[in-house]
Amino acid sequence: MVSFVQLVVKIREIFEQKLIDIDEVMRLLASYNSNMREWRRFAIFDHNKYTRNLVDVGNGRYNLMILCWGPGMASSVHDHTEAHCFVKILDGELTETKFGWPRKRHVPLDVSENKTYKKNMVSYMNDDLGLHRMENLSHSNGAVSLHLYIPPYDTCNAFDERTGKKTKCTVTFYSKYGRKIDHRGSKNG
Repeated sequence: MVSFVQLVVKIREIFEQKLIDIDEVMRLLASYNSNMREWRRFAIFDHNKYTRNLVDVGNGRYNLMILCWGPGMASSVHDHTEAHCFVKILDGELTETKFGWPRKRHVPLDVSENKTYKKNMVSYMNDDLGLHRMENLSHSNGAVSLHLYIPPYDTCNAFDERTGKKTKCTVTFYSKYGRKIDHRGSKNG
């Protein structure tokens, strides 16, 4: 087993290499047994939306972040703009719904998979697999997840589940390295 700090260091070591071994990353994430004392300082919640809290940019090849989900919160259906997406549940549980890419205009997206991930479980997604939405279905408990995106990105596309309509979105961080960001006056906040 590895600590949270060791996990961050090992991720950085893995991505010194040019090729991404998905299975190696999955095994490494699975080897970490979530300990709230180790990651709590990065887990900053907001009562109105889920938050993206940056933990590490490593060597510039990825973003490692902790996402905090209040009761009933969900992402939009989205892509990852050609990035790999690894998710480890640190606390609570999240349900991932995967969708096929839109085939026609004004037609609902097809659900291809729906799975609930509990504490310490790991998920993987990329654009070849389609689109997805992550959501906290609990109406009383929050959830916390660790996300690793390779390469990092600052825009993605959100999709209307009912029509397949695509909208380009800018993604931002709620906090960086355990400190909340003041987005007042920012176009990207």
